[in-house]
Amino acid sequence: MSTVTTPHPGLTTPPAAPPRRDAEATKAAILLAARHLLARHAHADITLKAVADRAGVSAPLILKYFGNKDALFARVMSFESDAEALLDAPVEDLGRHMVRHLLEGQTQRGADPILRIVFAPIQGEQGDILRTNFRAQVSDRLAERLSGPQAGLRAELAVSTLLGLGVMYGIARGTRLRATAIEDIVDRYAPTVQAQLTP
Repeated sequence: MSTVTTPHPGLTTPPAAPPRRDAEATKAAILLAARHLLARHAHADITLKAVADRAGVSAPLILKYFGNKDALFARVMSFESDAEALLDAPVEDLGRHMVRHLLEGQTQRGADPILRIVFAPIQGEQGDILRTNFRAQVSDRLAERLSGPQAGLRAELAVSTLLGLGVMYGIARGTRLRATAIEDIVDRYAPTVQAQLTP
């Protein structure tokens, strides 16, 4: 004969602990929200509350992770980690890698590694920071990897070609372009980028 145990009167089961927030995922969501807002508003007009609302977190949590608004946007205006991933391939395969990385960033991660430079003109003094970071962390870094004549010019041409694709895909949202499989776009577009990378 089985017995059923009942909790002692007055004792209750403690509530389940709320799920732990993944700190890295939360930081990524905050940075993504800040990037989104920076692409649409001047830096001076963006509040921590607006970033928090878009990221689905509280403003104090942003302060906990980043310290203050300036520290947060210093991260947003840096291309360092994005450039590392964008340029992470041998030079002979870099055109394909860069095109695929840009398109997958927009379709799978909701973030473009370099497209925010396009919005530098609306950022005033902060736009100068964006431009300086972009030159040092993307164009110049790519040029250092290239052999042959006019490496700096070729790096800027390769990056500008990539930016054109990013604008058409992510901002103009070309319907035929977005309806085409990423690998098909890579096959067509990567040789144009690669032509500047190979002397």
